[in-house]
Amino acid sequence: MIHIAIFASGTGSNARKIINYFAAHPQIQVTLILTNNPSALVTEVATQAGIPVSVFTREEFYQSGKVLETLQQHHIQWVILAGFLWLVPHNLIQQYANRIINIHPALLPKFGGKGMYGMRVHQAVVENKETHTGITIHLVNEKYDEGEVLFQATCAVEPGDTAEEVAHKVQILEHMHFAEVIEKVILKNVY
Repeated sequence: MIHIAIFASGTGSNARKIINYFAAHPQIQVTLILTNNPSALVTEVATQAGIPVSVFTREEFYQSGKVLETLQQHHIQWVILAGFLWLVPHNLIQQYANRIINIHPALLPKFGGKGMYGMRVHQAVVENKETHTGITIHLVNEKYDEGEVLFQATCAVEPGDTAEEVAHKVQILEHMHFAEVIEKVILKNVY
């Protein structure tokens, strides 16, 4: 069994889709949820699914080996970032080289980088009068949103669309593709 961990900071809508997708999977299992936000709704998602949750502080993430130790205790082989906003530290990048996957709510390299997350991205897309946006699923390196692109999907941005409407379209793409791309990438790298 291949054990994956999901890092999330918010509601956990992508985490829920990933958990459900792999619930009966013969080879891949979501084994652990990690969050930097003790009141994040993702903790409820994990509890409902019977998956342990590990909450950590900024200091524990950047100044100690606690998070890496937790991953190793749960035999985690792949790390998934699903709405996790902090830059991943060197020790995790090194330990999980080319095995950390993130989803970004825009078509990188556009609208990526530090501070570009959530509604900020969609607002920028609208303000720049983009005709298309979408999702980028990519490997994680030591810079925000600069790892190798694994997959992109697009949707139209209509004149007059609000940032909220764009967010809704993008979330549909996230839920449609993220778990499936994770599965393909992991299985391709195992066999």
